[in-house]
Amino acid sequence: MVSILKKKPSKPDQLPRGQRKFIDLNTINLPDYTDQVKTSFKVAEIYRYEDIINLTDYVYGGNIILFDCKSIANEDMLMKRITEEIKSMGRDINGDVAAITKDLIILTPKGISIDRNKIRGSY
Repeated sequence: MVSILKKKPSKPDQLPRGQRKFIDLNTINLPDYTDQVKTSFKVAEIYRYEDIINLTDYVYGGNIILFDCKSIANEDMLMKRITEEIKSMGRDINGDVAAITKDLIILTPKGISIDRNKIRGSY
């Protein structure tokens, strides 16, 4: 008689060590997509408002941009204008915008979201 009340492990991590199944990724032939990569990660240092205008080609080209505004972080009005312009570019491309710190802002293209939860190490 089969016991229907017997609890089965639901995750592979809960299986005993001898029963875990692994896939050898070296035996799988996957297509090479390195030629098709169009998105890249760029870091842009911002010193004045006009620097944002010069970066629009990178933004609309589908790149991930990290705006480093350290040199103007103390100028509140300029930071507000730059932040609004970056948000506007994010809306134009249906991307995601997030402030990492007071002087670092990241903009991602459509299809790449920014997780607002931090990964914290253990102490």
